[in-house]
Amino acid sequence: MPKAQSNGIELYYEAYGGEGAPLVLISGLGYSSWQWHKMVPFLAEHFQVLTFDNRGVGQSDKPAGPYTAGVLAADTVGLLDALKIEKAIIAGHSMGGFVAQAIALNFPERVEKLILCSTNFGGPNHAPVTPEAMKVLTDVTSDALTRFRNGLSVSTAPGWAEKNPEMIEEWVKWRVANPIEPVHYQAQIAIGLGLLPEAAAFENKLSRLNIPTLILFGAHDKVVPPANASLLAGKIAGSTVVIFPDAGHFFPIEIAEAASRAIVEFAK
Repeated sequence: MPKAQSNGIELYYEAYGGEGAPLVLISGLGYSSWQWHKMVPFLAEHFQVLTFDNRGVGQSDKPAGPYTAGVLAADTVGLLDALKIEKAIIAGHSMGGFVAQAIALNFPERVEKLILCSTNFGGPNHAPVTPEAMKVLTDVTSDALTRFRNGLSVSTAPGWAEKNPEMIEEWVKWRVANPIEPVHYQAQIAIGLGLLPEAAAFENKLSRLNIPTLILFGAHDKVVPPANASLLAGKIAGSTVVIFPDAGHFFPIEIAEAASRAIVEFAK
C-alpha cells in the first residue's frame, strides 16, 4: 500500500502503466481512487497513470476540515513532487474538477494538459444541480442503502442502473466496505461551498489559462448538468468539449472505454 508525504499529510496512491506521459486522475466528492478503476486498464496502455485518495477518504489521512480546492491542489502537487513527476496531464471529476482547476491556476507549470470532467467553475453563474437530482441526493427519509442506490440511479443515464445490475451491486458492496464518515464528507463538501461566492469562483480566472483543455460531460448528467460544458469552454480559450450521449454524471464507470478513448485522442 504505497503512501507518500504531501502537504503535511500522507496520501495513498496507485501507479499503473509505465509508458507515455504521466496522467493524474483526481476523484470526486466522497470517492477514493476506486472511482477510476474501470478506466485505468484502458488508460494504462497509453500513460503512466496515477490515482490517489484525496484527503478525507480511503487510505489517505483524514485531517479536520473544512477543506478547500487550493488545499487539495497543493496535496496533488506535493504527491507529484514526492514521485518526482515534473509535469503531468491533470484530470479531475466533479469535485476533483475543482481541484484540477485550482492546480491549473495555482501551478500552471505543472500541468501539461487539463481534463475537466462533470464539473463547473463555481459561483452564481454555473448551471446548478437539477431539482430531480437534488430531491434524491438530499433525501433523509429512507435508509442509507436505499438512498445510495437511488443516488446511483439519478447520477447515471436513464435506465443504466437497470441494465447493469451487476455493476450496481459491485458499487454498493464497495461503498458498504468503504464508508465515509460524515465529518470527512462535510469537510469535502466545503470545497464546493467555498467556491459559491462570485469572488471565490474560478469563472473569471480561467481566461488566464494557456493550457490545452478537454471538457467531458455525460449528456444525462443531472448532478452537474452538461450546460456547464459550454460555460467552461467559454472561459478557457481553445478548449475542446466532448459530450457522451449515453452517460450521466458517473461516465468514468458508465462508459469507461469510450471516456478513455476520448482522453487518449486528446492527449495524443
